[in-house]
Amino acid sequence: MFKTTCLTAVAACALFLVGGAGAEPTSSTATPHYGTWGFDLAGRDLAVKPGDDFYDYVNGTYVKSVVIPADKSSWGTFQILADLSEARVHAILEEMAAKASPRPATDDGKIGAFYRAYMDEATVKARGSAPLQADLEPIKTAGTRTALAAQMGKAAASFNSSIFGGFVNVDAKNPTAYAVYLSQSGLGMPDRDYYLKPDMAEKKAAYEAYITKLLTLAGWPDAQTRAKDVVAYETRIAEASWAAADRRNPDNTYNPMSMSELAAFAPGFDWRAFAGAAGLGPIDRVVVREKSAFPKIAAIFAETPIEILKAWAAFHLADNAAPYLTDDFVQANFAFRSKALSGTPELPVRWKRAVAAVGDLRGGMGDAVGRVYVAHYFPPASKAMMEQLVENLRAAFKRRIEANTWMSPATKAEAQVKLAKYQIKIGYTAEWRDYGGLEIRADDLYGDVERGQAADWAYSRGHLGKPVDRGEWHMTPQTVNAYNNPTLNEVVFPAAILQPPFFDPKADPAINYGGIVAVIGHEMTHGFDDQGRKFDSTGRLRDWWTPEDAKQFDARAAKYGAEFAAYDTGVGVRINPKLTMGENIADLGGLNLALDAYHASLGGKPAPVLSGYNGDQRVFLGWGQVWRGVYRPDALKRQIVTNPHAPDMFRAETAPRNIDAWYKSFDVKPGETLYLAPDNRVVIW
Repeated sequence: MFKTTCLTAVAACALFLVGGAGAEPTSSTATPHYGTWGFDLAGRDLAVKPGDDFYDYVNGTYVKSVVIPADKSSWGTFQILADLSEARVHAILEEMAAKASPRPATDDGKIGAFYRAYMDEATVKARGSAPLQADLEPIKTAGTRTALAAQMGKAAASFNSSIFGGFVNVDAKNPTAYAVYLSQSGLGMPDRDYYLKPDMAEKKAAYEAYITKLLTLAGWPDAQTRAKDVVAYETRIAEASWAAADRRNPDNTYNPMSMSELAAFAPGFDWRAFAGAAGLGPIDRVVVREKSAFPKIAAIFAETPIEILKAWAAFHLADNAAPYLTDDFVQANFAFRSKALSGTPELPVRWKRAVAAVGDLRGGMGDAVGRVYVAHYFPPASKAMMEQLVENLRAAFKRRIEANTWMSPATKAEAQVKLAKYQIKIGYTAEWRDYGGLEIRADDLYGDVERGQAADWAYSRGHLGKPVDRGEWHMTPQTVNAYNNPTLNEVVFPAAILQPPFFDPKADPAINYGGIVAVIGHEMTHGFDDQGRKFDSTGRLRDWWTPEDAKQFDARAAKYGAEFAAYDTGVGVRINPKLTMGENIADLGGLNLALDAYHASLGGKPAPVLSGYNGDQRVFLGWGQVWRGVYRPDALKRQIVTNPHAPDMFRAETAPRNIDAWYKSFDVKPGETLYLAPDNRVVIW
């Protein structure tokens, strides 16, 4: 809900990607607590009217007190819970490391040895850049573009990079099978805008300096000149690439082709060499995502001198490997990737980086770590309570669809079938991944990560030709997030997000409804947002809407998006509603569903009054509280340019201002900043 955006080919929508919301400052080893009934009364700013700035009314005093930790680009609810999860995983890894042998055979032993390898900075220093030099050799000796295309084919299983990305996912038009998807790639900065917009010139210059630094550290000849060449090459790729907002549309990003058709469509790149090196030689059908970009990028590759292509490949190899090399590589990588791009002042301490690497699902041993995490930190009672909340919400959604005044009976009927078939996954997977074939050595960090990436690609590639695994998870239990996967018609809630302020069994129920229940509603609504609505109850990409209903939906969505586009973000760029539309709609739907479900939970009885607040008010307060947080300016700008989620302060108040109950709850009147006349309030779900 709150991570994509796009986990894979068809936009598995997550709760958030970067940036954050917040909670009160807390130590990283204790669960944060919020007041006596789940809400931080001291964090409010009572000098602000809710109708003028609901975010500040709920969070203003808290926000003024926040000091962003030096190793963070933002601070808030998500980061606080991520720190808690990080500390818990750290304790697990320390325990495993103390017992691990140098070359273990068990998953627990491998977790410990992997962590020991990361923490063994002396061995990393002693080996220097030797591991990188071994991987650079095939690039240095490549004499043809075919050889470089083959090198790019290794990207999914190594530190190499490619101008085209490849991955395996459920086939959007045949959700009983898997398909190979190909997408545009090749850019070292977060988005094409970083290359093309004048206000990003400073970042582009910093990127060129970073390329120079890494090529120099790698011993690549004529580093400064080659860095200029690489930036110019990537700028051409950026010009040919699709904008992030355009990549959201699954109708436009589903373009199946045979390999021979692809070769004819995008000549100048050796697709067979690429596929063969990726272990996809037998595959003769792929789904191309950004179709019009492919021939342009392939032509750019064909026209660019081979020495520039080799320098590009060398830099990206070094860039991907830098965090696992000596301190000069680590510091150079941090100075650009975190400090220059997001404004983060300090590199996280080594154990935090080790936790991230070992716990990564793609390249680490995330599922093995998650198995231990769940045993320690996710009691069965929490799962049972969540399952009940989910069913309450499903019932509320069913009622809202029935009461919808702008949809035809035919579209409503399809929507009800889709809702009824939603698969809800809570806490953790039923079948943990097998790491038996993964070699981990306590003295080989570089090799451990590279072998982890190769094992993950082999696991992913191994799906081809097999029945779709409907039990598979794309997040670990220790991840503070949630997501909707449209091709499986499912919503997924990892264990780590099921904590205050999202979910607290001891809190007032209204706060949980404004928190975790609205989050569940957000994920459910993703299946009915501007792109999720295009998938049917089986997960198939199919138009099941009447033309008039689709027209009505699009008009309402556009009206809602205009509210976000009107905000002044304070950092010189505006929210792009075409990019954030899915998350915006999911927020509005989720909060509406949570409010309805809360009303139903009362069973006709009046809600109690707590600290002067009635039940509806507390639902809205709970919603506003989960989005509290602070960004560094560069991080906020990056979020707006690249992220399908609007910044948290705008999420906190845009959904409420479109709900009639909010006006009644806080006596919001005409003339107040957030006031919308009843006819201007958007209702979608």
